Amino acid sequence: MTVTLADVAARARVSPATVSRVLNGNYPVAASTRERVLRAVDELDYVLNGPASALAAATSDLVGILVNDIADPFFGIMAGAAQHAIGEGAAGRAGGEKLAVVCNTGGSPERELTYLTLLQRQRAAAVVLTGGAVEDPGHTAAMAAKLAKLANAGTRIVLCGRPPVPGDAITAALTFDNRGGGRRLTEHLLTLGHRRIGYVAGPAERTTTRHRLEGHRAAMTAAGLGGDVERLTAHGTYDRRSGYDATLELLRREPDLTAIVAANDTVALGACAALRERGLRIPQDISVAGFDDLPFSVDVVPALTTVRLPLYEAGARAGRLAMGTEVPPPRGIATIGGELMVRSSTGRPRQR
Repeated sequence: MTVTLADVAARARVSPATVSRVLNGNYPVAASTRERVLRAVDELDYVLNGPASALAAATSDLVGILVNDIADPFFGIMAGAAQHAIGEGAAGRAGGEKLAVVCNTGGSPERELTYLTLLQRQRAAAVVLTGGAVEDPGHTAAMAAKLAKLANAGTRIVLCGRPPVPGDAITAALTFDNRGGGRRLTEHLLTLGHRRIGYVAGPAERTTTRHRLEGHRAAMTAAGLGGDVERLTAHGTYDRRSGYDATLELLRREPDLTAIVAANDTVALGACAALRERGLRIPQDISVAGFDDLPFSVDVVPALTTVRLPLYEAGARAGRLAMGTEVPPPRGIATIGGELMVRSSTGRPRQR
């Protein structure tokens, strides 16, 4: 039986007029009400019919690019590159030009699903999801189901910087070798002679956090130092303040640290600020390393040792895959390696 707008209204416990306002986006609706309506749309798999369906199909020039935080250069670089590639892949204004829209989730799993529902409603031609995924079984299952619905409707789905999801809905997944990069970074410090190495990790529930930390742990374990990894690891968000606070906590736990590895370059900036506040010199007293090689990394003083990820190239490739102008990699998955960039923020530990 065909699901009607009235059915959605009944499931969401609102009026049909409210459902229409949410779907058309032409009238302000409370955020909680909007979420409830979109959840009902998703649960009932409501599809527009008649003239409205034709209108929705006409909006298939839309491509959604989902990011955790557009203000974070990690996401901004990939999104900008993808958007540029999507524009270049157009056949002209009368021949299939696509409108790429960046959707900022704020790192919220709920907002991620909401945006995907909205893109499904608009019959998006493609969706590009960037950055790590949340490791929660319920969210993983919900994402797999949502992406399957999008794929079944003809939407291309490209992952950029995140691991594949269960099922066969994905057009392509471009994953970063975060484990390998994390291991090489710590091995660099071990080769310099460091043994007391602190690690400022990202949010524990993120795949990127786990993979980079696994690489660090593998290097420490191979050097016979795995027993201290948990004690010398502090989790936080991927921002400067987190790096600052976590570094002070690590110094409290182990005052004789000789090196700190940060979850990304922005976190490393916070770590450097905390060390300077404590009167410690970088790298004479303590070495600092980051991850990603964001544009500012080479210009800070001292220049930051880090792992370079080809963010722009990956974003551009994701855009071409979304447009169908590049052939997907074998089995739909490509692993993109990182390059160790040794700069002046790391050196040999000072003899104490």
